[in-house]
Amino acid sequence: MPKHTRKHLVHTIDCTPPFDFALSAYILADGDPQIAKYDGTAYRQVLRVGGKLLLATVAAIGSVDSPQLRVAFTSDRSLTDRDATAAHAVISSVLNAYLDVKPFYQAIQDDPVMAELSGKLRGLKNPATPTVFQALFDSIIEQQISLNVAHVLQRRVIKAFGDALVVDGDTYYAFPTPERMALASVDSLRRCGLSRRKAEYITGIAARIAAQSVDLERLKQYGETQMILDSLCSLRGVGQWTAELTAIRSLNRLDVIPADDLGLRRWIAHYYCSEKTITSAQARGIAEQWGKWKGLAGYYLVVAGLLNIAPKAQNAT
Repeated sequence: MPKHTRKHLVHTIDCTPPFDFALSAYILADGDPQIAKYDGTAYRQVLRVGGKLLLATVAAIGSVDSPQLRVAFTSDRSLTDRDATAAHAVISSVLNAYLDVKPFYQAIQDDPVMAELSGKLRGLKNPATPTVFQALFDSIIEQQISLNVAHVLQRRVIKAFGDALVVDGDTYYAFPTPERMALASVDSLRRCGLSRRKAEYITGIAARIAAQSVDLERLKQYGETQMILDSLCSLRGVGQWTAELTAIRSLNRLDVIPADDLGLRRWIAHYYCSEKTITSAQARGIAEQWGKWKGLAGYYLVVAGLLNIAPKAQNAT
């Protein structure tokens, strides 16, 4: 049972092992402390649950093989057990606490490079966004610009249009709802640094969600990943790369790989092609050996590259 006070609730999440929280949260260390960030000890993010804003503060209290997370939920409004249960489900999904990576490790054993990297990154899980709209928003902003620049723009928009939550004198910002973004003008988004087209894409999709002509959360019920990609690509401003990133980031569809991503291709080339430049078709060909785990394998390559992990095994393609 959760321990609770009026505006503060504490839950424990029993995660599916193996799970290395510190390693998995590493990718979140460059976040904005007012929005979402891992500080080396705890991860903090504002969640929206039942019309209320809650600050989730997450820390590991178990081991990689017996993983547990302690999550404190704090709000400026009175919280119920139902609120905490819903927030528990959201943060568990964000941190992919229940993803079982053991079948992935078994599936890539015939690939010496990936097998070695997965051993060195044992317990790594990919984080997710709370909603499909947020993943789509992030992916649209990241189109054809560097990640560093994209992150700056994303944070500007969130602080300009997201609701604020004050906890112990500190201000935190929640990701803006589609309804709020539907009311944003293109010019106001341009003042945040977005191009006119990206501003139009985001406000246009948000307006369709607000009008209930598009239900992105319903995509979670789709059985076939290709149906999800087709639905996303039917939206103005969404191509294959954006759809694939969104499917991985929000729907945990790990059977796709965004091979058009230049950064990912560089890491595939680094580990499999002796640094030679490769095409997206070549990247997809290499990814075939990872089967339904293509997206997770690609994520492992990115994290391995960021951590400067050099495996002894080398595959030449």
